[in-house]
Amino acid sequence: MIRRLLALIVLLWALGFAWFALLLPQPHGAEKTDAIVVLTGSAGRIDRGLALLRRGEAKKLLVSGVDRDVKPKEFAHFYKVPADLMDCCVTLGREAIDTRSNAIETSRWLARNNYRSMRFITADWHMRRARYELSRQLEGPVKIIPDAVRSNPSLTMLLREYHKYLLRRVAGLLGI
Repeated sequence: MIRRLLALIVLLWALGFAWFALLLPQPHGAEKTDAIVVLTGSAGRIDRGLALLRRGEAKKLLVSGVDRDVKPKEFAHFYKVPADLMDCCVTLGREAIDTRSNAIETSRWLARNNYRSMRFITADWHMRRARYELSRQLEGPVKIIPDAVRSNPSLTMLLREYHKYLLRRVAGLLGI
């Protein structure tokens, strides 16, 4: 009986991991939203958000998780953001240090600005957990367009992220 239960648990874990690793979220096509939110981290995320902002896909951009030592002028210079675009449309969020605090920072920014739709940008391997954390923090109806940046994650990275995702889902079920 116990062996069958353990076998079932291992089978469910393996099928879940296969789903998680083989069906990573993908980039989203053109669709206008009120805002774009980019979580700092792996390469390509901020570039993707800025490109969409420049194309007029949204009015504002929040970059969540920016190091406190990064000055707006340094950010603008590094990413080649014109001063007028930086001043009007880019917010550097400095409150977040992890995925959960990214979600809190994002939720507060969306509520403060009364945005009802957003494009959510992070790495493909990170999207599921980041979106789950965000859905737990939102204060009202907000349409979320997930827009994953393609990467080439290692098996180790996928396993680590899958376990984090599972733990957060279990914690959510337990009300933690």
